Amino acid sequence: MTDKPRTPRQTLSYLRGLLEAHGLRPKNKLGQSFLIDLNFLDFMVRQAELSRADLVIEVGSGTGSLTAKLAELAGHVLSVEIDPGFFALAQENTEKFDNVTLLLADILEKKSRLNPEVLQHLERLWQSGKWQQLKLVSNLPFVVATPVIVNFLLSELPLQLMLVTIQWELAARLEAQSGTKDYSAVSVIVQALADVQVLRRMPPQVFWPRPKVDSALVRIIPRPDKRAAIKDLAWFHRLVRDIYLHRRKNLRSALEPLYQGQLTREQLDGLLRQHGYDPHARAETLSVAEHIRLCEILPRYQSGPAVDQEP
Repeated sequence: MTDKPRTPRQTLSYLRGLLEAHGLRPKNKLGQSFLIDLNFLDFMVRQAELSRADLVIEVGSGTGSLTAKLAELAGHVLSVEIDPGFFALAQENTEKFDNVTLLLADILEKKSRLNPEVLQHLERLWQSGKWQQLKLVSNLPFVVATPVIVNFLLSELPLQLMLVTIQWELAARLEAQSGTKDYSAVSVIVQALADVQVLRRMPPQVFWPRPKVDSALVRIIPRPDKRAAIKDLAWFHRLVRDIYLHRRKNLRSALEPLYQGQLTREQLDGLLRQHGYDPHARAETLSVAEHIRLCEILPRYQSGPAVDQEP
């Protein structure tokens, strides 16, 4: 590896000049918004606690600014960028690093699943045995944040850390407690598999172009013991996602259409009451543990929404 190539400091003036020189403009539809507060950027990198034993995946290379800072400390960085123009720019800004692999690809397939091509590259790197820890460190584009977080947690990849900047609204949902307005399917799924901590709230002015809302830097620590406690992860994911499609309905009303032709209303009520659940309670009043137990007592249903829906 070359000796610590110098990383450009991505200030607003630097970024504007760089993009103008390359004829590039941020695309709102891709959620392109770049971190320009150098203190926040340095804080984020410190929180990743990187070493040469780490293999890092980054979603959204952008200009390659964060990519380069990660490469200065990590063993290897796999960075994925969907935009050809920014992919070329990231190549220029990381060409001095021999521990960076850039992929021109969409991190998602059909907007809700991880791209198999990206997973294959990541698995090949991990299976080489050169690194001891796998971490996701990204300034996540808002448009892909939820499916990226959920699908990486659901995958078989042995992630030790996910450190991401995301929309404040999503951060609030990730750590929300039952009975609160932010508690949702993504709250249940993520907390059932990991520990979540919001490290810092980030105002719009630390990004360019400025988003219309605040953001957050969030640390997610996957917990193998939590994962092992869920007997059928795919079924748990499906059930939780489906019952929150009708958030304002009570538990029985949310479940009844899913079991149409399989269980009657009376049978559902009896099954729920038998295991201590109130059929008239709403799902958002249940704890994460109660969601997991609900998954264990309910039989699989044959009908239901398509599997491509979020989260």
